[in-house]
Amino acid sequence: MAQKKIITVFGATGAQGGGLARAILNDPNSEFSVRAVTRDPSSEKAKELAAMGAEVIQADIDKPDTMEKALQGAYGAYFVTFFWDHFSPEKELEEAKQFTEAAKKAGLKHIIWSTLEDTRKLVPLEDDRMPTLQGKYKVPHFDAKGEADQFFKEANLPTTFMIASFYWDNFIHFGAGPKKAEDGNYYLTFPLDDKRMSGIASEDIGKCAYGIFKKGEELIGQTIGIAGEHLTGQEMADGLSDALQLKIIYNNVSPDTYRSFDFPGADDLGNMFQYYRDFEKECMAVRDTDFSRQLNPELKSYKKWLAENASKIPLE
Repeated sequence: MAQKKIITVFGATGAQGGGLARAILNDPNSEFSVRAVTRDPSSEKAKELAAMGAEVIQADIDKPDTMEKALQGAYGAYFVTFFWDHFSPEKELEEAKQFTEAAKKAGLKHIIWSTLEDTRKLVPLEDDRMPTLQGKYKVPHFDAKGEADQFFKEANLPTTFMIASFYWDNFIHFGAGPKKAEDGNYYLTFPLDDKRMSGIASEDIGKCAYGIFKKGEELIGQTIGIAGEHLTGQEMADGLSDALQLKIIYNNVSPDTYRSFDFPGADDLGNMFQYYRDFEKECMAVRDTDFSRQLNPELKSYKKWLAENASKIPLE
């Protein structure tokens, strides 16, 4: 029996990396095996992956020697950073640089870099339609990832640049779901007007990444945007109403209002939603639902995701 090709998965206990690890491990005919990277191999999620057959390895992006060990002998790697751990674009840029340096040493054959658009290409810093944040970004959690694409290109690494979409799972885990107002009604609040925003089930991001690895060389050097559906705020609210059997009202606010909300990162997210709103066509053109379905035939629609997950959405 041929030896399986190792995919080293960073963020293996997170939404994206976990989805990829499970997609490979759940495929009995896969040509790949999983090396799951985590800072804490004793965590429940790490133990679950080990029980499924993953090689779980402890590594830390801030410790280059552990990075080298994690990539040793691997065919490919999935690289992802998590901005919301620290809210620092500079840290993301530094982490991406560490990835490229370790990848160069390891001689990987295929890398997926989980990236996003650098919004400053369409909204220059001097454009005052949207406030500049942290001195040099418009949407910090997008811009740093997009800027870091250059590191992979300059290092001439065999990279597929994968652009994700808004996670519908944010309704469950990230406080983006419906909120009860003083009038007793539930409201879904976004600054999108009547524009469509690309969304996806977080598990499908990993499944699409698996599809990219399976296609191999033909997608190296390409930028692949993935999405389950493109939906308006009203369509998202209507879907929630049907799934929850509860009237959810779409509350369209201005980006300025959203930026003023009292939670960490509200300014960043307000700018993100404004970017989706103001550049609807450009955002959707990058994120191809048909190709996403080719990569992942199990790609969920919003309705299907709600049928499986609506009961987990906290109603405050």
